[in-house]
This record gives sequence, structure tokens and C-alpha cells, in this order.
Amino acid sequence: MTPLGGDAFTAPPPDPALAEDTVPYLPRGVRLAEDRVRGMRVLQAPERAMQLDPVGEAILSALDGRRLGQIIDALAAAYAAPRDQIAGDVTGFLQFLIDRRMVFVRLP
Repeated sequence: MTPLGGDAFTAPPPDPALAEDTVPYLPRGVRLAEDRVRGMRVLQAPERAMQLDPVGEAILSALDGRRLGQIIDALAAAYAAPRDQIAGDVTGFLQFLIDRRMVFVRLP
């Protein structure tokens, strides 16, 4: 059976997997904002908000069109931390937000 209109529904393609060559970004309607009442940065999305700690803020502030690997390299250099540790923190946090549709990824 086909829906009204004759064409069968096809789902949009899934986002590419989170890998070092993908570009994570904030989708339309999601943004970093300053909560002046509480004096902190938050990630705002339609009908929800998430309080950010300094690590989350640093990661999301780095989403500026660079590939994930470049972001990891920059954060590892900025914080003089092992790249493997930074990579784990960044990918874990971004995957958490991807699962909640607050961060999207695309291929360069």
C-alpha cells in the first residue's frame, strides 16, 4: 500500500558516523547562550536547555567548521593534554549530543 500521493515514504539518510574527518556543527535552532541570571553558558535547543561545564563549553565553542580531528588537535594543544584523552572526552560528549539531536555531523 502506498500513501496518498502515490510515492512511498523514504527516510532521510542518516548522519555520517562521528569520525575524525566529519565536521560536527550546531543545527538550526541550537545555539550557545549566556544565562546571565546564573552566570553560565548553556546550550539552547527548542524547548530544552543544557547547562555547560567548562569542558563542554570549550568543545562546543570549537565547532566552527573544522573537522573533528582538527578540533581534537587544537584542544589538546590548548590544554596541554594527551590527544587520546581529549579525543575520548570530545567524542563522548559530542556523541551524547548527537544522540539527542543537539549536534549534527556532515562530511567535509
